[in-house]
Amino acid sequence: MATSSRMLTLLSLLQARRDWPAQRLAARLEVSERTVRRDIDRLRELGYRIHAVMGPDGGYRLEAGSELPPLLFDDEQAVVLALALQSLEVGGSGLEDAAGRALATVRQLMPSRLRHRVDAVRVAAIRQGGAPVDAEVLATLGGAIRDGVTLRFDYGGSPRRAEPHRLVARGGRTYLLTWDLDRDDWRTFRVDRLLPRVPHGPRFREREIPGGDAAAFVAARFKGSQDADAWPCVGEAILSVPARDVLPYIGDGTVEALDDGRCRVILGSWSWIGLAASLGRFDADVEVVGPPELAEGVAALARRMSSAASSA
Repeated sequence: MATSSRMLTLLSLLQARRDWPAQRLAARLEVSERTVRRDIDRLRELGYRIHAVMGPDGGYRLEAGSELPPLLFDDEQAVVLALALQSLEVGGSGLEDAAGRALATVRQLMPSRLRHRVDAVRVAAIRQGGAPVDAEVLATLGGAIRDGVTLRFDYGGSPRRAEPHRLVARGGRTYLLTWDLDRDDWRTFRVDRLLPRVPHGPRFREREIPGGDAAAFVAARFKGSQDADAWPCVGEAILSVPARDVLPYIGDGTVEALDDGRCRVILGSWSWIGLAASLGRFDADVEVVGPPELAEGVAALARRMSSAASSA
């Protein structure tokens, strides 16, 4: 790590917690304790008030408000920033450590009133289980999007060429929305499986994303739709099970209680047989309301399952 980069990382670590033993700082920076002492001296020369902590685990402490420029956040911005960084801390993106250090740094630079407001906002999010994303890869992709240059990269062991347009986060993973030059169509690529190659290709003229909204376009592709963010197959059925037992698992569908033992559901899927299977997972009798394609999907699924049972 270059000296300047190492000092920025050191400063970030000092801002993230009150006391840092010298040995732990050296381990995090992968340098000797002597190098840490030299870097601490350089930071002191730049005006940062860093105190030596005595004791068996002697180390260093950055004094709060050490000659740092104030951050001008209003209350709403401070809360939004805290929520965003906390979500990254539990998002399974591989950026949890950086997000935690960033939140600690921003918190220290805020006035006391805003710090208390930020501390009151704690997010209990469910970890998505997404694959880790390399921060350097994200920076490279973001730079290619900003500069409007063709991206060359390896994906699944194959070389690809694409015009990068947007980064989209979904379900704990990050995707790159591109115009694929080899397939002459829009394609999305998982960032954790993508390895950029340098140098980049030539500049390109940005294309209009269908519908104008990258997030909605990617969401539609995940639902098997080429246009709107909607399932291509939507049906209605009555299930012989209470609505309270269906509601936690209905996803983006709707459920309406009819009586103590039945409910009406409207649900979507990428195919009619897929929709029939989704209804079957509730382990209840199903009465198809419509459309006719759903009834045909239920019949086709029943034939397949009957054939599978007879061959077992």
